[in-house]
Amino acid sequence: MAAPTPSTLRASSNQADYLLVAPRAFLGAAEPLVRRRADQGLAARAVAFEEIAAEFVDLVIGLDVSRSMLAVDVKPNRLERAKLAILDLLNLLEGDRVALVPFAGTAFLQCPLTLDYDAFAQSLAAVGVGTIPRGGTALERAIDTGVAAFEGRQGKHGAMILITDGESHEGDAAAAAERAADAGIRIFTVGMGTADGELIPLGDEGGGHAFLKDREGNVVKSRLDENTLADIAEKTGGAFVRAQGGTLDLETLFENELAALDRRELESAIERRYEARFQVPLVLALLLLAVESLIGDRPWAWRWGRAVLGRSRSMTSKRGTARAA
Repeated sequence: MAAPTPSTLRASSNQADYLLVAPRAFLGAAEPLVRRRADQGLAARAVAFEEIAAEFVDLVIGLDVSRSMLAVDVKPNRLERAKLAILDLLNLLEGDRVALVPFAGTAFLQCPLTLDYDAFAQSLAAVGVGTIPRGGTALERAIDTGVAAFEGRQGKHGAMILITDGESHEGDAAAAAERAADAGIRIFTVGMGTADGELIPLGDEGGGHAFLKDREGNVVKSRLDENTLADIAEKTGGAFVRAQGGTLDLETLFENELAALDRRELESAIERRYEARFQVPLVLALLLLAVESLIGDRPWAWRWGRAVLGRSRSMTSKRGTARAA
């Protein structure tokens, strides 16, 4: 066997060095890739398809904005207290659609059914006494407009909340409630005020307090009409709630009644989901790191590396000789 030449020894040494450096080099190159892929959840992806469905209920809020809502038997006044309660109710909604119907002597749809709660809140802030020039309280118009806001759908997937003092000055609220019941709409009425009544304050140019008066010059008291509101709720399968102690208790109403409504499927879609499988290259990198730590700079490792290369070269030479023969 011929003695190895210096060039042969240098080549063998370089190849042995490669065996020792390769694990660390692989780990160094693989680590950033594995970390990046792990963060992105895209390494060695397995694709799965899942059907996603969104469910919701429709909620139409009818808000009395007549002048009687300025009474202060509920602080700061009936209207402002109602607005604050409605905003608190928004925090309980999870993907449910909501609409706003302000009413006085007539009614209109201020905000159609929407999932955009910020837009709804802006619409709510924009309404007030004077939004509807026609005075009085027309509960029939309010109910009919609220029913129309459901866009012709049956109401088992939604309900209407009617916030008012209950004094209906025109129309037939009972007949409107029966029409709502026929359409499957449940109405939950929230009564503002007290049975004793409260004076209705007006702005005074002198900075004092003036109150609303009738044509004979007598001050007008706005009283809560519980019977009318309770009758509307009963005809439609809803419930009547009286605002007490400065709270409308809409949260309890939602948890006990509205959350139990049948939910409608808004849409169904097929969504692609990825399953991250970055663990495989990570385990390989850790194994190579363990091998590198065992090899290290130990002399026997160098000899083992050269022996492996020598055996490989010998087998290659024998194959070449066999082919030549």
